[in-house]
Parts: sequence; C-alpha cells; structure tokens
Amino acid sequence: MKEETREFDTARYLDSEELITQYLNAALEDGNPDLLLMALGNIAKARGMTKIAKSTGLGRESLYKSLSVGSKPQYETIMKVMKALGIKLHATAATV
Repeated sequence: MKEETREFDTARYLDSEELITQYLNAALEDGNPDLLLMALGNIAKARGMTKIAKSTGLGRESLYKSLSVGSKPQYETIMKVMKALGIKLHATAATV
C-alpha cells in the first residue's frame, strides 16, 4: 500500500491568537522580508483569505500575489492587511 503525503500547511496550525502572535514575532525577529510576507500570508489564509481580501479592498488573487515570497508590496498594502488581521506593530528599544 502506497503512503499518501501532503504538503505541510502552516495555516492549519495557526488556531489561536497566541500562536499567531508568536509566529509573527519570530518572522519579524528574523529580519527576512520574504519570511514576513509568508507569515502574513499564512495568517491571512488561517483567518480566511476571502474575508481578508474583502476587508482590505484587494482582490483575493492580488492579495495572494502581494503576500508571496519575492513580491515587493507597497507599505500601504501591508498596513491594510495587518489592520484586517487585527495586528498592530510596536517598537521597542533594541538591546545591543
């Protein structure tokens, strides 16, 4: 009998605000813009991409494209997505 495998889907495991916060903080701490876009995309997928697209005023396809690795979305787009996701960023002093 052949074993069936499927691609790992991070969004399936983002089922609490605490996990989402930890996941996003880890992506921000890494400093890789592609990782941040991927994290925002996974969070949007977990919350419902259609719902987020509606809230941002962007088309679903456009939203997927904006949050894909290698894209260069405008600051305004990222802020719309974060607002729709209920996410706020806060600055803290870095320790050297």
